[in-house]
Amino acid sequence: MPSSEKFRDYVLAQFNGELLEGGFRVTTRKMMGEYILYADGKIFGGIYDDRLLVKPVVAAKAMLPSAKLQLPYDGAKPMLRITDEQIADKGFLARLLNAMLPEVPAAKKKK
Repeated sequence: MPSSEKFRDYVLAQFNGELLEGGFRVTTRKMMGEYILYADGKIFGGIYDDRLLVKPVVAAKAMLPSAKLQLPYDGAKPMLRITDEQIADKGFLARLLNAMLPEVPAAKKKK
């Protein structure tokens, strides 16, 4: 089931509602009915089947100790699921992203 634009818009509003370090914004790119999440030119997560998932970097694991690892799609690497309550907390999302970004590698450049 592809993710809805309504859920994507809600998640973007939650991330972009707080000032993020460096002044960047969270953006998305649609891919096969789902949405890849970018910040500061880095892929840090995605929206899959109306679930917000982030890369399981050390900072994310520390801030999300009880988060469940879930597959975004068959054959993908597991990611950490952000709960609806956590998504509703703009401050938490900003802190999570600011902690994660130094550990997330830059997106690979297309040839």
